[in-house]
Amino acid sequence: MSTETAPAPGPKMETRGLTISYGQKVAVKGVSLGLPGREVTALIGPSGCGKSTFLRALNRMNELIPGASFTGEILLDGRDVYGGHLDAVELRRRVGMVFQKSNPFPKSIAENVAYGLRVGGTSDKHEIAERVERSLRDAALWDEVKDRLHESALGLSGGQQQRLCIARALAVEPEVVLMDEPASALDPIATAKIEDLIHELKAKYTIVIVTHNMQQAARVSDQTAFFYMGEIVEVGATEQIFTNPQERRTEDYVTGKFG
Repeated sequence: MSTETAPAPGPKMETRGLTISYGQKVAVKGVSLGLPGREVTALIGPSGCGKSTFLRALNRMNELIPGASFTGEILLDGRDVYGGHLDAVELRRRVGMVFQKSNPFPKSIAENVAYGLRVGGTSDKHEIAERVERSLRDAALWDEVKDRLHESALGLSGGQQQRLCIARALAVEPEVVLMDEPASALDPIATAKIEDLIHELKAKYTIVIVTHNMQQAARVSDQTAFFYMGEIVEVGATEQIFTNPQERRTEDYVTGKFG
């Protein structure tokens, strides 16, 4: 009987030698990073070190910024996202984004969640209703809003609005969810709900989260990458990064000596 184990699957997403510039300013320098499927990868590091720029590159959001350019490769399931087989709209359906500040549309709760489905051409009322409910359940929001689906989303609390934005991202059935400091504007109770939600979501999705909160990174992620001055200083299992970092700069950052 063979004792060989099956080879580990490749990362869900991966960058190879990714360098991103805004005009003459280099924001990310030669970053190669694999993002394992159905795990949470946290990107940590001081402000201005390239974390959010790197995150936005994963679904080509940087293209929307005048003067932005890049070299290197960004791969989804081993295929270059600029390879011509995938346009930006389809990429952003497969790789969803949740921003730092919740940004619900001035529409009803249900219409916020259904927005991406309608834009994508879904018109069947029953399918939309099912997907809205499923997405709100996945975002741990259904029980709080099921009796007010046709009320304005702007009437929700900050934490509920952020979970609504997560539901909106989930409605189009992405494979990867990018989160740019999703709890930085929230109180501790709402933050805890978002963190619990991230734990649940990784059973279905690959998640990449930018966070300034060291404790949050330690609580929610499986893998942590420490960015500094646009480069990755160290990447590894989260427990190792926080308890036994190999690089002095990583240790100084996670123990609060700078940042």
